[in-house]
Amino acid sequence: MKVIFLKDVKGKGKKGEVKNVADGYAHNFLIKNGYAIEATSGNMKSLDNQKKKEQKEAQQELEEAKQLKAKMEQLTVKLTAKSGEGGRLFGSITSKQIAEELKKAHKIKVDKRKILLDDAIRSLGVTKVPVKLHQDVTATLDVHVVEEK
Repeated sequence: MKVIFLKDVKGKGKKGEVKNVADGYAHNFLIKNGYAIEATSGNMKSLDNQKKKEQKEAQQELEEAKQLKAKMEQLTVKLTAKSGEGGRLFGSITSKQIAEELKKAHKIKVDKRKILLDDAIRSLGVTKVPVKLHQDVTATLDVHVVEEK
C-alpha cells in the first residue's frame, strides 16, 4: 500500500515521502497513529501544493535575509567599555551585548547565537563580526568599541 508520511518514522520514511509499505503496517500502525495517510490522488495533489508553498516561503525568507544583509553591512554598532593601558578592555564585549545594541540602536532583532563571534572582543577599535542571517546568507557587521569616559 502506498502511503504519504506525515511525520518522520525511524527506519521507514521521512515527512513528505511517498513509500510502499505492507497493508497491515499501514492500517494498524501508520494511519492509526497519524504518522501517514493513504496516497490517493487527492492527497498527492495536496502534498504537491504544500511542497510548492514551503518552497515559496523558503525563497521569500532567503530574499528577506539578503535585504537585511545589505542593510546590516552599512551599519556600525557602537559600544562603550572601560579600558586600561594600550586599549585593552577591563571586561569584554560579548555577542549578547552586540545583539542588544543592534536592537536598541537600529531596531534589528538578531539572536545572539547567530552572531558568530569566535572569542569575545577585548580591545578598543572596529571589529568585523560575521552574523549568520540564513543558512546561505552571512552578513559582516562593524562593531566599534570606544573608551568609556
